[in-house]
Amino acid sequence: MRICTLYARAEAAETIAGEKAVADDPILVTEDLTKEFAGFLAVRSVNLSVRRGSIHALIGPNGAGKTTCFNLLTKFLSPTRGRIFFAGQDITALRPADVARLGLGRSFQISAVFPHLTVLENVRIALQRRRGHSFDFWRSKRVLRALDDQAEALIADVGLAPYLGSLAAELPYGRKRALEFATTLALGPELLLLDEPTAGMGREDIVRISALIRAASASCTVLMVEHNLSVVADLCDRITVLTRGRVLAEGDYPTVSADPAVREAYLGTGHA
Repeated sequence: MRICTLYARAEAAETIAGEKAVADDPILVTEDLTKEFAGFLAVRSVNLSVRRGSIHALIGPNGAGKTTCFNLLTKFLSPTRGRIFFAGQDITALRPADVARLGLGRSFQISAVFPHLTVLENVRIALQRRRGHSFDFWRSKRVLRALDDQAEALIADVGLAPYLGSLAAELPYGRKRALEFATTLALGPELLLLDEPTAGMGREDIVRISALIRAASASCTVLMVEHNLSVVADLCDRITVLTRGRVLAEGDYPTVSADPAVREAYLGTGHA
């Protein structure tokens, strides 16, 4: 597995770990974030602060409001009340495309790639979009070929170099998620939102995706919804636990896993 560029950035980040530790300025803040559906409160007065340079997890049982919260943050849903700030800017009223352009990138729970395009073409299109030339794909192959070197480097970083010319539809599930990861990184996000990045994966793919997340955190902040608590414990600096749309607890993994209310609501009473 080759993750050269991302790991290089990760190693560089470790040499300045002190700086990262004191980087307490939040990149994402919510104030009283609430979403109501026909009288049902899916998200209830959530106050969230994600520190720049961290890996932050949202966890909780099914129906806790995690994905709804993600949809609010990326503006696929509008809040019933409350405000959202990204990099100091109020983004509450912005559209999804607007917040994406500001540097908030999202990877979905279900893989979202172009199935009938190759691995190279998928990443190249993402790079093209980052450049702001949305129609280059239809107008000029020459323009897109200029992005090949950068695309191939990203593809190598996520371990897909042997699949460069393969159609996305032909990839195994874990490799397809790695491709989606590459296309999201190609957009150059400041904040990367990952919705269940290891869902449905075997051990080998979980190890691979976890390594990618850790390496990517050297150059961007990561906020992730994840059910695999081993992944959360291994990767995350801070964890917010949701239940019934509310924040139940927050802290590092040892803190939240020892909380009796968290054990009752999420981990199960009597389990670590």
